Amino acid sequence: MKRTKKAVVLLSGGLDSATALYVVKAAGYKTYCLSFDYGQRHCKELRQARRIARASDSPWSMVRFRMPWKGSALLDRAQALPSQTTNRVIPSTYVPARNIIFLSFAAAYAEVIPAEAIVIGANEIDYSGYPDCRKEFLTAFQTALQRGTKRGVEGRAVAILAPLVRKSKSQIIKTAVRLRVPLELTWSCYRGGKSPCGRCDSCRLRREGFREAKLLDPAL
Repeated sequence: MKRTKKAVVLLSGGLDSATALYVVKAAGYKTYCLSFDYGQRHCKELRQARRIARASDSPWSMVRFRMPWKGSALLDRAQALPSQTTNRVIPSTYVPARNIIFLSFAAAYAEVIPAEAIVIGANEIDYSGYPDCRKEFLTAFQTALQRGTKRGVEGRAVAILAPLVRKSKSQIIKTAVRLRVPLELTWSCYRGGKSPCGRCDSCRLRREGFREAKLLDPAL
């Protein structure tokens, strides 16, 4: 009897990671969601991640750690959050090595379950200029898993899946609607609170994506 494939999904609670979760579920994977409390400005996204995992019938785990040296506006409240950035400049919301850290935790989890894949909602089109959201980075990290893990040296390296990496935000939203992702549960805003601020870079990208898709944002 063929075993159902397993995937560890990096679930932030945002639109992209939730959509990536539902993409791999539709592909037949049994999904295990993994979120992180790393000292970010608010925990609203973590509460939403848990709700999304529950809605998708996926086990949910959270890892807590701290980056005491900060180095990001998402970790240091003394730094102002930018309202608009371009892909030519890495913004202050970049958290140093964040996806390297997240993927490393996910790789350890995947080896133990065991799982065939790690899923990340990284995107290199409608993104904020983060270097660790690019296909080039993910390919390099895949090589690291092949050479630096037990499964990798045995020829069974965990695959990194980034199903949204080449999609625009409007394409991601249309995919989410088609797969019935609970978009009303997703949280993209860099600030906490009862409702999105509408001013930060993440809110702007989300708003423009829904506008281009000609759809209303159910989270609003």
